[in-house]
Amino acid sequence: MKKIEVVAAIINFGNEILCVQRPKNKLSYISEKFEFPGGKIEKGESRKEALKRELIEELNFTPNKIDELFLTVVHQYPDFELTMHSFKCYSETKDIELNEHISCEWLTIKNLNKLDWAEADIPIVNRLIENGEIV
Repeated sequence: MKKIEVVAAIINFGNEILCVQRPKNKLSYISEKFEFPGGKIEKGESRKEALKRELIEELNFTPNKIDELFLTVVHQYPDFELTMHSFKCYSETKDIELNEHISCEWLTIKNLNKLDWAEADIPIVNRLIENGEIV
């Protein structure tokens, strides 16, 4: 079974969090699902370095602050095992550019569960809702 290690950003602007929608994919279980932006960690990169690089590539965005690790999720998809390290990030703007995703929404924590999330992102959504606040 292929194992993939990735990072994901919980980007906060005010009391809202950025949620991005994946494009169509041959893997139906992740096709057009919502997720937190991020991607694979490359050889020699720290998790935070990978997160910064991925956010620039995907969104033309550089966070002004990245907190310590929020939650690590290990999820078994049918074709691979995903280990995802999530970090809260902070932004002073909603000015992003979708380079890989088909849409985005800025939502308050209480509205996060209205989206159709990728399964690996659901534990992060649930933890955010349980905590009830961004800070």
